[in-house]
Amino acid sequence: MNPLFSPGSIITVTGAMLSVIGLLAYFTNATNLSVPTFFYGVPILLIGLSLKTVELPPAKKVGTSYTLSPKSEKESTNELKKVVKDVTGWKYGPASHLESSLKVLNLWDIDNPPRLIEVEELASINGYGIRLRFELAGVSLERWKEKEARLSRFFAQGLKAEITSPSSGVLDLALTPKTNSTEQANNEGSS
Repeated sequence: MNPLFSPGSIITVTGAMLSVIGLLAYFTNATNLSVPTFFYGVPILLIGLSLKTVELPPAKKVGTSYTLSPKSEKESTNELKKVVKDVTGWKYGPASHLESSLKVLNLWDIDNPPRLIEVEELASINGYGIRLRFELAGVSLERWKEKEARLSRFFAQGLKAEITSPSSGVLDLALTPKTNSTEQANNEGSS
């Protein structure tokens, strides 16, 4: 997404334009135009600037869009689709995408939080999954690995979490549907 078209940017530009029009109208003695545009423009400009200071751009969505077959669509996880929709939108206020989830999972460092870089939708024979790429920052890879089993259950039931590190300081979290062999192994292990 283009950062020039974020809601904060649009509001800031609108407020600046109204303020400039109001000032020009004031100096040209167009009182009917100067008062409303200036007095509406300045607050709108300040609101836009305040939004820009707490703006969090969307995570980059990689891969191509596709349509799942009706069979896969039934098996796909609505919760994962909600996660993708959430992280690919503009946010105002949080320090990082999935901040509240990472805090609950104890994968949050207040001084140097993990940063979601990109998200990818995965289609497989087993159904719908996602891959989240994080910049590790202040949370170690070992801490993420400790939470791998909990991550499998956190976002939705029936998922398998797989954590890999493609390069230094970067982590990939793949959330994919469990296969029948994985479910059988888990059931045999619990018996």
